[in-house]
Amino acid sequence: MTINPLKEKGMPLEKQLRNWHQIVAKPYKKEQVDCYTRTRQILMNGIEIEGWGFKHQFNRFMSDIDQEDRANISRIGRIENQQQITCNWLSPADQSVLETTLGYEQVAVDLTAWLSQNEPDKYVKETFDFGLLEDFDHLYRYAQFAYMTEGIEPSDIVQGQTDVIVGRPTQHHHNCNGLRLRNHYDKTTASPQTKVNILTVLSGEQQTHNFYAEHGFMYADHVLRETYAEIKDVEEEHVTMYESLIDPSETMFEKLLLHEFTEVCNYYTCVEDESDDEIKKYWEIFLDIELGHLQLVSEMFKKYEKRDPEEVIGSEIIIPCRFKSQKTYVQKVLEKEADKRLAPNGEYYKTMTEIPEDWASYKVQERASEISAPSENCIKLAGIYHDRDIVEASENLKNKQVSILEKGLQEIGVAHNTVMPDELQEMIDYHEKREEQKEMII
Repeated sequence: MTINPLKEKGMPLEKQLRNWHQIVAKPYKKEQVDCYTRTRQILMNGIEIEGWGFKHQFNRFMSDIDQEDRANISRIGRIENQQQITCNWLSPADQSVLETTLGYEQVAVDLTAWLSQNEPDKYVKETFDFGLLEDFDHLYRYAQFAYMTEGIEPSDIVQGQTDVIVGRPTQHHHNCNGLRLRNHYDKTTASPQTKVNILTVLSGEQQTHNFYAEHGFMYADHVLRETYAEIKDVEEEHVTMYESLIDPSETMFEKLLLHEFTEVCNYYTCVEDESDDEIKKYWEIFLDIELGHLQLVSEMFKKYEKRDPEEVIGSEIIIPCRFKSQKTYVQKVLEKEADKRLAPNGEYYKTMTEIPEDWASYKVQERASEISAPSENCIKLAGIYHDRDIVEASENLKNKQVSILEKGLQEIGVAHNTVMPDELQEMIDYHEKREEQKEMII
């Protein structure tokens, strides 16, 4: 059942303040939590960070606005700061940075795959697919370190819902940021679904960047620290790519309205899908709070823009994501598009054979990996200590790993420490031989 959020009153702003015992909630138990409860918690943290940050930008740049309306914007920002604390601190203290990192990348993979399949704009959909394969490879790289450093099996976090295997190699994600700029949608014709989809994935990617920026230094292993730096840099590119899809001519009030609508839609979905009754209570409260925020900013929109909010957000809830396994879709994109690269001037994506020799990203990649690519070292280390890389996927997909790597690797801009397809095949063969020998002994 759906609702018209513009007709829901929600919780009045004056009743939204909570005390510290309500704000700092009891964290989930990492051994018991459903992986998609974790992904919802991570995503909503990112949604609240984006909503909070935008309120500050709004008040910094908007001059022609009544003082009481400005005050209400600041009050909403304070409430969203409190919501963000609750969302973020549902993570338990005994959940390591790497465990949380695998959760962040599961968010990116399954969220982006769902968005792509529910995106009406073909160009935006292709951008989602492109970013999807990069986050998919990040999950694989971090999984190597999680296993080597802390003995964490991928299944401990992703619970078999998301495949962990090589994607488009991370070393090839480093681009000239000018190429990351995509063509933006037209605000007058774009679907509310497209607008909410983009703002949702942008919020998630931005928070992933921030998490790596704030936590990558917490490990002593220098290769792991470099890998966090490398992937953090890619997340910066993702923020650039996704935000460029937004029509820059949207007014600040249109953007304000879209932010509140996106928060409402995401909490609505959390309420519908959450399996943990204790955590679901927070999603219900926060949905009520955000409906109250939407009412306030809708009235401001009508006051200052002299327009109906339905012109921007429509009259129905948008479903930004249903967190569930996306293995089939991801494998299809992986096998088809591992060789896709960014085309100049916002054009549709091209295969490696179609990009020119003077492609601007080559220089960036050669400079970034002139000593080595940290994301490649993780596979070499896994091979040294565990015979082969750490993979969680069906046998069908495992058997395609070498061909996927071969399709995704470039000839130009390849780091000297790259694990090449023949080397990976040798690792796999050696591991299988060792496993056969163990079975014979037993």
